[in-house]
Amino acid sequence: MPKPFGFGRDRNRTDKKDVDTQDRVFAYLADPRTHGGLEVKRIDTHASTVFLAGNRAYKVKRSVRFPYLDYSTPEKRKAACLQEVTVNRRFSPDLYLRVAEIKDFNGRLSLEGEGTPIEWAVVMKRFDESLTLDRLAEYGSITNDLADELGRMVARMHADAPVIRSEMWQGSLSTVIEENERDLKTHPDLFDAGKVRVLTLQSKEKLESNKALLSARAAAGFVREGHGDLHLRNIALIDGNPTPFDAIEFDPLLASGDVFYELSFLLMDLWERGARDSANIVLNRYLIEADREEHLPGLALLPLFLSMRAAIRAKICATELARSARANENLAKSATRYFNLAVEFLRPDAPRLVVVGGLSGSGKSALARLLASHLSPAPGAVILRSDIERKQLFHASETELLPSQAYRSDVSGKVYERLFQKTESALQAKHSVILDATFLHEATRDAALKLSKRCGVPLAGLYLDADLSVRLERIAKRKRDASDADAKVAMQQRSPSNLSAEWTRIDANADLSTTMLHALQAIGVTDRQ
Repeated sequence: MPKPFGFGRDRNRTDKKDVDTQDRVFAYLADPRTHGGLEVKRIDTHASTVFLAGNRAYKVKRSVRFPYLDYSTPEKRKAACLQEVTVNRRFSPDLYLRVAEIKDFNGRLSLEGEGTPIEWAVVMKRFDESLTLDRLAEYGSITNDLADELGRMVARMHADAPVIRSEMWQGSLSTVIEENERDLKTHPDLFDAGKVRVLTLQSKEKLESNKALLSARAAAGFVREGHGDLHLRNIALIDGNPTPFDAIEFDPLLASGDVFYELSFLLMDLWERGARDSANIVLNRYLIEADREEHLPGLALLPLFLSMRAAIRAKICATELARSARANENLAKSATRYFNLAVEFLRPDAPRLVVVGGLSGSGKSALARLLASHLSPAPGAVILRSDIERKQLFHASETELLPSQAYRSDVSGKVYERLFQKTESALQAKHSVILDATFLHEATRDAALKLSKRCGVPLAGLYLDADLSVRLERIAKRKRDASDADAKVAMQQRSPSNLSAEWTRIDANADLSTTMLHALQAIGVTDRQ
């Protein structure tokens, strides 16, 4: 069995007798004989040790004390185990089974046999650890469908989460920023002290300028009890569904906050791992599922929240590196990447408005999805699609077929009005927007131009042209799509003959990657911003 990092010399470990007792417990749980001869795999983290055997996992809190948690006595660890099961059953009820007692009877240990309890373990169903989302991201296996389901998952979590009083949480943000600075400065070999100071000042400035927004979101019920540690390593694909686990149980304040603050942890982690299209899909699906226009002004908080989350991950990686028994180049690289991201997220980026128009089947929505993550700020543009707005207007599910009266001109006018209202809210929050609709009529194109001028954001219009045969083929291949347009609708549509200077016609007959290259060139983007 490999020796865990820093074991026996970790300054955060506590009473020696308690540590010695835990070492006995760890040796017992690591012994295959304890589990009927099954092979045992041991995983050590800074706060817990997990033993995997057969279809069970046994998680023991380590005898450690940190500024943010205290497992320094058996009583505290028992309470933490009980609380962990209670908290996590909100998110994964089938995964968390019970709390087991490890007992000592005349010097022999047993799992809930005779004797005196000396340690406690959270017992979980074992899942395939290669299917945690950090592993899937490492292998480039987070598909668009999985990212979409992640957005739905977080939206469901937040919809069911209790609303809490926000005063303490809002006040804690400044403390988190200061703690980040203090902890980052203890690793000058990894983080430049001058850059750390600039990061702190910019974070505090961003926090101060958004105090009123934070209060407004709290009043709207957006500060809730959450998971608290929702990054990729704490989500696993179980029975094909993303399932969160290992929520924070030791501090309700750390586990709570603005729902965007929690969402930002997942978005940041995807972004850092290069899954930037996935991060954008998660954001847009979350906004669709939440269907709250009040969320859009809150986009102004994402740069600060993403930066804070990245800074936290940077210092955690640095702490793990310092505690490691040997040099770990990957941890060092991760720490510096997270820190650089924390700085990058706070760089001001002017929002953009891109309007993708064209006849049904021309590929508007596919292009919008691919284009979104290329627009600043992270994690890319909000996509506002007329097909989805129409379904929401009628309180219908996204793939529910609407009656023909839902497509009268007066209804379409209301759909565009909703699109423009939401666009203005997002642009005022300094976030880029992609509008996805046919824009067949000059009045709607003029309205988009007026909106862009009112918001002080230039408009980039992309009008996709595709032959009828190509459009009909694409429409026939649609599955569970928000668009109700069929072959009959496609054959009746006609493209506008004249477009203003803000629009660029793009031949969309070829494959999507070719259309994408032409679109990026048309809006002046050559790489991810």
